[in-house]
Amino acid sequence: MSWLHTILNQSPEIALFLSLAGGYWLGKFQFGKFQLGGVAGSLLVAVLISQVGVQIDNGIKSVLFALFIYAVGFESGPQFFRSLGRQSIREIVMAAVLAISGLATVVILARVFGLDKGLAAGIAAGGLTQSAIIGTASAAIGKLGLAAEEVQRLQGNVAVGYAVTYIFGSFGAIIVCVNILPWLMGRSIRDDAIKAEAAMLAGARVYGAGEYPAAPDLVGRIFRVERMAGRTVAELEAAATGATISVERVKRDGSLIGVEPTLTLKAGDVVLIVGRRAGVVGVAPQIGSELQSSEGMDLIMLTRDVAIANAAFVKRTVGEVREATAGDMRHGIYVTALKRAGKPLPLVSETVIEAGDVVTLYGTAQDVQRAAKTVGTVIVPSDKTDFVFHGLGLVVGLLIGLLVVRIGSIPLTLGSGGGALLSGLAFGWYRSRNLAIGNMPTAASTLLRDLGLAGFVAVVGLQSGLQAVSTIASSGLSIFLIGVVVTILPMIITMLVGRYILKYDNTAIFAGALSGSRSANPAFGEVLDKAGNSIPTTPFAITYALANVFLTLLGPLVVAFA
Repeated sequence: MSWLHTILNQSPEIALFLSLAGGYWLGKFQFGKFQLGGVAGSLLVAVLISQVGVQIDNGIKSVLFALFIYAVGFESGPQFFRSLGRQSIREIVMAAVLAISGLATVVILARVFGLDKGLAAGIAAGGLTQSAIIGTASAAIGKLGLAAEEVQRLQGNVAVGYAVTYIFGSFGAIIVCVNILPWLMGRSIRDDAIKAEAAMLAGARVYGAGEYPAAPDLVGRIFRVERMAGRTVAELEAAATGATISVERVKRDGSLIGVEPTLTLKAGDVVLIVGRRAGVVGVAPQIGSELQSSEGMDLIMLTRDVAIANAAFVKRTVGEVREATAGDMRHGIYVTALKRAGKPLPLVSETVIEAGDVVTLYGTAQDVQRAAKTVGTVIVPSDKTDFVFHGLGLVVGLLIGLLVVRIGSIPLTLGSGGGALLSGLAFGWYRSRNLAIGNMPTAASTLLRDLGLAGFVAVVGLQSGLQAVSTIASSGLSIFLIGVVVTILPMIITMLVGRYILKYDNTAIFAGALSGSRSANPAFGEVLDKAGNSIPTTPFAITYALANVFLTLLGPLVVAFA
């Protein structure tokens, strides 16, 4: 196998992408209701490949995770900031329960099995996948006043305990969040994610790629004028009841003529009517025969999102705006949706419009352009990513991650991951208020999330797999099995508290909160994949931020009590 060792060390990126390919292939297999998924599969394949002996730069891991967590934060920023408040108390309790139960589990097992302070702290760091515990525990050991040789031995044991338990720490969290929790709830993550998304969208139907309603609300139909001869265009449009229509084209004697409200229609004229289905269907019997097609009557319609900036519309209800808007301004324009920070608002008269709300306009290019100039800024759809905006967002996040706050001798830091998450949330929120900048297409965001997380997990496996397996082989399975308990038991306790005391009733939201409470990034990635939307992200973001603080503090506490 020396040739493989040589190849992988000459080009370690081969090992990374081989782990991803093999992991996602392995993750497709289903054993009953259990399925590994691409993230856990990549971790296992990476551990297997690591046995060859692969050296891969630690910076790659940091970059990949920063990309993943920034994209997650950016997508969820608007929803996250709306969710802060009293409703976040459950997430705070979840993070606290996991940290306390994790500390109790480690201390009890250390005393039962006679583990020294170094091994106990290392098992806490690996079993709870909180690498910062290594630093805080090592610093605490150095202050115990022991001989230099003993301090070095205990600090070395921190690394040993971490290496043996970290792999299952990542894998076990996935099992609990993706398999055990849905079993306890009796519902899948995906079903409840769809349910929560539907509630968030206020009942609005969201169509996936390639999906369209069989009976669209807005339609265009062609008629030959028979019964409306002698009436004007304005009178024809006014004849529709229950919904608005507009006459977009008129053809007379084979030639198109200008459409004006005062134009008098003649028998044999061909007209193109566009509008709400109810209005078009209602007025059809009054016009004449419907034609399947007619040369020159084709018309291209378009849809544009417009960010509302006109002060005349802000702080007024939809009904007031409708009444105050002149008829010529409204003519040919159909409002199909109204959103605030990505969330649909009901298009009813009582809805109050705020600055930055986005209205979706439907009509001809000329009509939409005319209306958009009055309403605000057109959000032009694009498949280009605004790298100026997002590059700055990542820089800000990574700089935040460098900040260290000390509580006594205990250093606390968000790290690059926590900083990128915080920056992503803030930049996502700002983008929702200023939609002319910061574009990131869904496909680009999905690639960052999938590649970032799976790549991060694969690098962890490649770096730690060889050491973990060799340590288990030389030191026996006891440390590994203790690590399994440290990984599983606190999560089970926290899960039961969340279900029966905190009353979580949505599997997707619960899974996001639980994975964040353990700062379990691979588990969260798998939860996000199962959900198929961003519903688990907000509870994860809250508990993840808290877990980075709570779990980091466990280092000196384990050293003190073990």
